[in-house]
Amino acid sequence: MRAVRFHGLGQPLSVEEVPDPSPGPHEAVVRVEACGVCASDLHFIHGELPLPVPTPLTLGHEPSGVIAAVGTEVPVWREGARVAMFAGRSCMQCDSCAAGLIEDCRNPEVMGAHYDGAWAEYVVVPWYALTELPDGMPFEHGAIACDAVSTPFAALVDRGGLRSGERVGLWGIGGLGTHAVQIARLAGASFIVAVDPLEAARDRARALGADLALDPADDVPNAIREATDGRGLDLAADLIGKTAALRQATMSMARGGRVVLVGQSLEPADPGPIVVLSFLGVGVLGHLGYRKQHLQAVLSLMASGRLDVSGSVSGTYPLDRAGEAVERLASKRDAPVRLIIQPGP
Repeated sequence: MRAVRFHGLGQPLSVEEVPDPSPGPHEAVVRVEACGVCASDLHFIHGELPLPVPTPLTLGHEPSGVIAAVGTEVPVWREGARVAMFAGRSCMQCDSCAAGLIEDCRNPEVMGAHYDGAWAEYVVVPWYALTELPDGMPFEHGAIACDAVSTPFAALVDRGGLRSGERVGLWGIGGLGTHAVQIARLAGASFIVAVDPLEAARDRARALGADLALDPADDVPNAIREATDGRGLDLAADLIGKTAALRQATMSMARGGRVVLVGQSLEPADPGPIVVLSFLGVGVLGHLGYRKQHLQAVLSLMASGRLDVSGSVSGTYPLDRAGEAVERLASKRDAPVRLIIQPGP
C-alpha cells in the first residue's frame, strides 16, 4: 500500500510503498477514506514535540474509512462497515488493562505518534477503537470527529465541567477552537469570547455564535471584564498550548473559575502570580484527547444536525499532496479549520 512517511526533522514527507497490513487476532484493517491534518502532526514534523518512537513513521490520527479485514477474535465487526476510529490503543500490560479498565491504561499509545497512523491507504486498529459512522455522514466529517470535535467536547463538557449559563473563553480558533465555540453554545454558555490573532478566525467565531472576538494583542482581560460586567470567565480553554494564552486566561477568570489546557507544546505552564490563583480560587487543569464515549456523543450530535461541521473541511488533498496540506496549515493560509488527506484514487 501507499503511505506518507515521516523520516525526521528537516526531511520532506514522502509517499512510499509499504507492506500491506494484516490484522492481529484482536485488530481490524480499515481502508482509509479520510484523515485530518492536525497541529500536533505539525509539531512532530517541525521538531516542536518529540516523537516517542523512532522514525520512519506514518502520521495521522483522525481517520474514518471502511473495514477491509478483521482478526479471528474480533466480535461483531465485519468487512464493509463504515467506521470512525478512536485514535489510540491501550498497552494491555499495566494493572488497569489487566482489570479491564483499558481507557484508564497507564501507558496509552497514540495513533500516528507511537505507531503508524492513517495518512495511508490502510490502517490497523484494535477492534475496540472502531465506532460506527452514522448513515449518510461524509467520511470527512467522521474523520474530524476523531479529534477536532471530540477533544474540545471532552475538554469543555467533561474536564472543564461546563454548566449551562456559564461564561466561557476560548484561546485559539483553529481546528479545535472552531468546534469549541459550537460546543460551548450547544452546552448552554451564556457568554463566549474567542481570542485569535487572525481576523478570519475571529470572524468565523462570531458567525458561529461567539459574543466577543478579540486579538490577543489587545488588553484581553480588561475587555472580558468589561463585557461581563466585571465578573470574568467561569471556564477558559487554551487550545493552542501557549504560555501567553494561559496567562491571559488566568487574569480573565471569575472566582472559582477553571482553565483547561488543551493545546500541546513544550512551553512552560506559567499561569501568573500565585496570589491571583489563590485569591480567586482558580483551577488550572491539564487535558489530553478524549474517551470513546466522547467520540460516540459527538457523532450523535453531528448526525442529528445539532452540531454542524459542514463548514469545517477547508480543503482535501490526495496522499501525493500531503506536504501541501501541512504547509498550508503551518502558514495558516486562509485560516483553515481542518484539512483532510484522502488516500483513495
